[in-house]
Amino acid sequence: MAARLQQNSDPAWRDGPAVRIASPAGKWILLTTVLGSSMAMLDSTVVNVALPRIGRDLGASLANLQWTLNAYLLSLAGLILLGGALGDRFGRRRIFVLGVVWFASASLLCGLAPNSGLLIAARALQGIGGALLTPGSLAIIQASFHPEDRARAVGLWSGFGGVGAAAGPFLGGWLVDGPGWRWIFLLNVPVALVCVPVALRHVPETADGRAHRGFDFLGAALGALSLALVTFALIQASSSMTAAISAAVAGIAVGITFVMVERRGADPMMPMDIFSSRQFTAINLVTICVYAGFSGYFFLTAIQLQVVAGYSALGAGTALLPATILLLLFSARSGELAQHIGPRIPLTIGPLLCAGGTLLILRVGPDASYVADVLPALLVLGAGMVTLVAPLTATVLASVDNSRAGLASGINNAAARAAGLIAIAALPLLAGMGPESYLSPEAFNAAFHRAMPWCAGIMVAGAVLAFVTVRRPMPDCVRPDCRRHGNIAAPPLEAQPPRSRSVRAS
Repeated sequence: MAARLQQNSDPAWRDGPAVRIASPAGKWILLTTVLGSSMAMLDSTVVNVALPRIGRDLGASLANLQWTLNAYLLSLAGLILLGGALGDRFGRRRIFVLGVVWFASASLLCGLAPNSGLLIAARALQGIGGALLTPGSLAIIQASFHPEDRARAVGLWSGFGGVGAAAGPFLGGWLVDGPGWRWIFLLNVPVALVCVPVALRHVPETADGRAHRGFDFLGAALGALSLALVTFALIQASSSMTAAISAAVAGIAVGITFVMVERRGADPMMPMDIFSSRQFTAINLVTICVYAGFSGYFFLTAIQLQVVAGYSALGAGTALLPATILLLLFSARSGELAQHIGPRIPLTIGPLLCAGGTLLILRVGPDASYVADVLPALLVLGAGMVTLVAPLTATVLASVDNSRAGLASGINNAAARAAGLIAIAALPLLAGMGPESYLSPEAFNAAFHRAMPWCAGIMVAGAVLAFVTVRRPMPDCVRPDCRRHGNIAAPPLEAQPPRSRSVRAS
C-alpha cells in the first residue's frame, strides 16, 4: 500500500525510482527480494550434503546424483539471461512473482518425488523458476530505489543473500539428519507463501520503456540443449561410449549453431560483439576455471566427509561453513585492496590459494580430525575465494561499457554455472568413479584422491590465465555494491543500469 501511495503521489515516480531504503516500502521490497533470491541461492549449496542420503533412499546411482545437481544448473544457466529480458519487457515484479511461484511448485514436486527420475525432472523445473526470479529480484531493487540508496540496497540484498548461501550446507545437514532430506525442498513452499503476497502488495511494477523487437527463445533453447548434450555425454561415457560420443558430437554442433544464431540474430540473448573486449573474454575464461574447481570441490567433499570420514549430514554441512563465512566477511576489503593494486595480482594469487586448499583436503580420510585435516583446507580455500571473487566481479564490469554492465554480469554468472555443470559431470569420469562408488568408502576415497588434483589443476590454469591476460581496469569501474557476496556457486549478479522506464500502477 505504501508503495502504491508513493507511486501515485510522488512526481519522482514519473521520472525515476523514488523509494528510500528507510521507508516502510523500502523495507518490504528488500524483504521480498531477499526471500526470493535466497531460495535459489540456498538450492545452489544445500543439496550437496543431502546427496548420499538421497541416493540411499531412492536407490540412485552416482549418475542420478550428478543429474540431481546438474538438472537445476542446466536450466538455470541456460535461461538466466532470458529471464532478465522477460522481466524488463513484461514487468519485473510480474516475472519475479512468476519465478517464485514456479520455484516453490517445483520444490514441492522435488519433496514428493518417489524416485530419482521425477526428482531430476523437478530439479530442472526448479532451475527455470530460479532463472526467472534471480535476475528479477536484483532488477526490482535497481528499478525501485532512489539513486542515493541504490548501492546500499544492492549491498544489503547481496549480503543477506550471502548469509543464506553460507547457511545452506548447515541448514541442509540439519534437515537431512532431522525431518529428512525432502524438507530441503519443502521448506521453499512456506517461504514463497510469505514472499508472493508481500511482493504483490508492496513492490511497484516497473518495466523497461524501450521498445523490444522480440526474445531470443531460439538462442536460449540452443544454449541449454548444447549444455545438456555435453553433460549427458560426460555422465554417460562410463557406461556407453557410443552414446556419449554421439551426444558430444551433437552438443558441439548445437553449440556452433547457437553461436551463429547469436551472431546474426536481431535481438540476441548473448550478443557476440561483447566478446570483442579481450578483457571480458579473458575474465570469463578465468571464471570458468575457478568456478569449475569450486563446484567439483564442494560436490565431492560433501560426499567424502560423509561416506569416508563418517560425518553426519549436519557435521558435513557445518564443516564446509568456514570458506563461505570468510568470503562473506572479507570480500569487501578484498575489493578495496584490488582497487588500489589492480585485479591481476588478486586474480593470480586467489586461484593458487584455492588450489592449495583443494590439495589439502586430500588429508581427509577415515577418522579424519576436523581441526588438523578439514579446517586448514577450508581456511586456505576460503582465503583464496576472498582474494579473487570481488576483483573478478569488478573486472567483469570494468571490461565493458557501463550500459552493458547487466548483460556482462549475467553472462559471467551463466558462465560460472555452466562451468559447475560441466565439472560435476566430468570429474567422476576423470576420476574413474563407478555407478555405486559413493556407497563404498574405499572406492570413493580412492576416486576422491584422483579427482581433487583435477580441481586444483583447473584452478592453477585460471591463475596462469589471469596473470597473462588480466589488466588493471579504470579506477572508477569498481562497484562497491557487488563486493558483499557469499554464494560459492556463481559470481554476484548486477542489474542493468537504470534507464528510462515505465512505472505502472499496481
